[in-house]
Amino acid sequence: MRKFDTKVQHLKYKVLREVARHAWNDALLENVLKIPEMIVPGKKPTMRCCVYKERAILAERVRLAMGGDPNDANVIQVIDIACDECPAAGYEVTDSCRGCLAHRCEDACKRGAISFDHNHVAHIDKSKCVECGQCAKVCPYSAIVNRKRPCQNACKVKAISLNEAGAASIDDEKCIACGACVYQCPFGAITDKSYILDAIDMIKKSRGNTEYKVYAVVAPSISSQFTYAKLGQVITGLKELGFFTVVEAALGADMVAEAESKELVEKGFLTSSCCPAFVDYIKKNFPGLVPYVSHNLSPMATIAKYLKEKNPGSKVIFIGPCTSKKMEVRLDSVKPYVDAALTFEELQALFDSRDIDITSLEEGVLDNASYFGRIFARCGGLSDAVAEGIKEQNLDFEVKAVSCDGIEECRLALLKKSKNVLNGNFIEGMACIGGCIGGAGCLTHGEKNKAEVDKYGREALEKTIKDATSVLSI
Repeated sequence: MRKFDTKVQHLKYKVLREVARHAWNDALLENVLKIPEMIVPGKKPTMRCCVYKERAILAERVRLAMGGDPNDANVIQVIDIACDECPAAGYEVTDSCRGCLAHRCEDACKRGAISFDHNHVAHIDKSKCVECGQCAKVCPYSAIVNRKRPCQNACKVKAISLNEAGAASIDDEKCIACGACVYQCPFGAITDKSYILDAIDMIKKSRGNTEYKVYAVVAPSISSQFTYAKLGQVITGLKELGFFTVVEAALGADMVAEAESKELVEKGFLTSSCCPAFVDYIKKNFPGLVPYVSHNLSPMATIAKYLKEKNPGSKVIFIGPCTSKKMEVRLDSVKPYVDAALTFEELQALFDSRDIDITSLEEGVLDNASYFGRIFARCGGLSDAVAEGIKEQNLDFEVKAVSCDGIEECRLALLKKSKNVLNGNFIEGMACIGGCIGGAGCLTHGEKNKAEVDKYGREALEKTIKDATSVLSI
């Protein structure tokens, strides 16, 4: 049965699983140095030039699976030793260059970066090239190509450059922790820190302690994951792990939709606050628009706050598709409510570290959110929910939503707003393509995930936002 999109994800999972397995047994410290050899036994390499390099890289993966360097704030990290296979990025002249007489590439280059050898074949001087791409556009043979590294191509906020050794380097001042580079790096050289040990520690402390409850708050995009099992079996599996109960972040989404719709009517213009990567992008690139960001906490933090108020002393662990959530839980406005954030990849590792076969379990039930709360998981869902919230509260306001699918669309909408030419009064920003269903921490990615989320929404017992929020009794 296929649990992951790529072998890189599977390798990451194996490290997480072994770290978790030893942590459950209070034997991590004595086995931490053995984990690389457990994953790559014998003397034959399976992925690299030699088994020793493989194990050295795995040792770094183990370190990050254990939380990494606490003094390095960014959850997105580069494993330098693993980043050595990609060619240098930038525009290059390929063998398709015919040495033509027109020399359109030379005429198009305003920096004088194009020269020719004795065969009239073009060459690019990297010290002069500014990567404008004009030469590539005019070449009649398409002989000039932009060989961007996968990580640089994935990073739409231009936070990735190359260091002196040629390895990827992340600019924390630009990075929004969306994790696009994590998912796209074909060597797994960029990865996210894990706080799986914190989650295990909380669950272990809750054993036999009725006053210390650990809640699992699951993102609605879970409906598109764990495709080899039924959603109800995943819910039962979470309880088997030791969670007191499982709560939908979608219920927090209902609460946010209700409050955010009022806020939109009051202010006349708003940007959403649900996607932490989008909010961080505004702060770093459009500081003048920060006052327009909804003051509401994200659905994760909203439902977590409710849980903490109703159950003082409890712990809340968020489980979803998002690497940026690991940054959000550190915010002063959020950390009193959410104690740790895990991805679906990490949840799979937790299940298998305890040898829990979720396909053999009975089905539990999640039934405390509306259709509108659940469709927050895909692009456009939040806008639909806010419009519904306005309708249900009989507010006189026409929503002109701009749903941004990916950070590039977010940038365009924010740029238009900054210049007062945006035809809209509500920007729904989703940093990941497709919305949360495209998050870097997903097990699987694809268009079918949207259909699964919509199906999950239609199965909700609560048909309106008001129905969901009026029966809060967790």
